[in-house]
Amino acid sequence: MKRFQLELKWAFIFTLMGMLWVLGEKLAGLHDVYIEKHPVYTNFIAIPAIAVFAFALIEIRKKYYGGAITYGQAVKSGLMITLLVTLLSPLSQYLTSTFITPEFFKNAIAVAVRKGYSTQKDAEAYFNLRSYIIQGLIGAPIMGLITTLLVAAFIRKSNTL
Repeated sequence: MKRFQLELKWAFIFTLMGMLWVLGEKLAGLHDVYIEKHPVYTNFIAIPAIAVFAFALIEIRKKYYGGAITYGQAVKSGLMITLLVTLLSPLSQYLTSTFITPEFFKNAIAVAVRKGYSTQKDAEAYFNLRSYIIQGLIGAPIMGLITTLLVAAFIRKSNTL
């Protein structure tokens, strides 16, 4: 387990960053007053998410691999971070939905129905804790894989000049 201490550290950092992002969305009104704009602005989390993965793999390259890392080594570490983030995602979603923004689902349902995007029943089936936990368990590994493959390509570095 000592081998994956940095990956665990960065999985916690990534999870905390995601929760802080949601808090920022809430404070900006994207979970109530401006909830209609939420589907657009929430996607900007990709910027800090990619940055966290880059910082993680750069630290791993420096501390585990003495400054040089192959693409495969970077992918392995990125996938371990992804696995750990995925495992943390249900807890993160629970904490977010319970303590940071407990009104989000109610507000999202109301907007989806009012705008005619969804029926009440379908909106309630989509905007709830169980659904979001499932979405996280599916989305985290997919996005983590994509991010890992891209970031690993940029941070790989060999010892040869």
